[in-house]
Amino acid sequence: MRKVQSTPWWWAAAGIVALFVVGALVPLPPLAWAAGIAYLVVSSLLVSLGLRRRGATRFGAANAVTATRSMLVGVATALVVASVGGEASTALLVGIVAVALALDGVDGYVARRTGSVSELGARFDMEVDAFLLLVLSVYDARVVGWWVLAIGLMRYAFVVVAWLVPWFDRTLPYRYWRKVVTAACGVALTVVATQLLPPPANVLVAAAALGLLVESFGRDVVWLIRMNRADTDYVSPQEALTRDSDGARDESR
Repeated sequence: MRKVQSTPWWWAAAGIVALFVVGALVPLPPLAWAAGIAYLVVSSLLVSLGLRRRGATRFGAANAVTATRSMLVGVATALVVASVGGEASTALLVGIVAVALALDGVDGYVARRTGSVSELGARFDMEVDAFLLLVLSVYDARVVGWWVLAIGLMRYAFVVVAWLVPWFDRTLPYRYWRKVVTAACGVALTVVATQLLPPPANVLVAAAALGLLVESFGRDVVWLIRMNRADTDYVSPQEALTRDSDGARDESR
């Protein structure tokens, strides 16, 4: 019987240790501690459930890189919550986020080099990216206005619509452009967080990021509407190849 690999909780533990280190540098109120720890525990639990559901036998190096990014996002979450009460270090937050953004392309590279590309890994990576954008947009709201929250909430609004509208829950075709837009939004929001640019420039950078995200999500929405009107199901290239092979075998019998 194949043994299922449970999620290593090391990144949650490491994240909590990192919170203690950050707390020694910057005062973290109880709510900030709670937010950071809650993110670390919940994300670890969700990945663990995903591994068990898919019967995965190993966590993998690529997922370990994504987990490291997730740990950094947990610390960034605590710092952003602390900033609501005025207790925050912009330089520390930007430094942590910069490392998380730099690692964004590493997990995919490692997955391809080790032949460990998986649906769970891609989903894990995507959700870490989405939550990081949400955290950054919350921090930037005080710099450019609350409208910037649209960047962080757009992914979650898409998920809610998919729950309410069945045909919205189709599997989307792969587009590398989504990854580019997500990375660009992360960089833009980090630049705004530094507050090194003049106020009008901060607004322009954030607005450009929002425009890119609207274009990316809009393209997916248009595709979903077209598929719904055509009443067809999306078939991945791999599944299509399998179906063609099965059909060829049937014809040869």
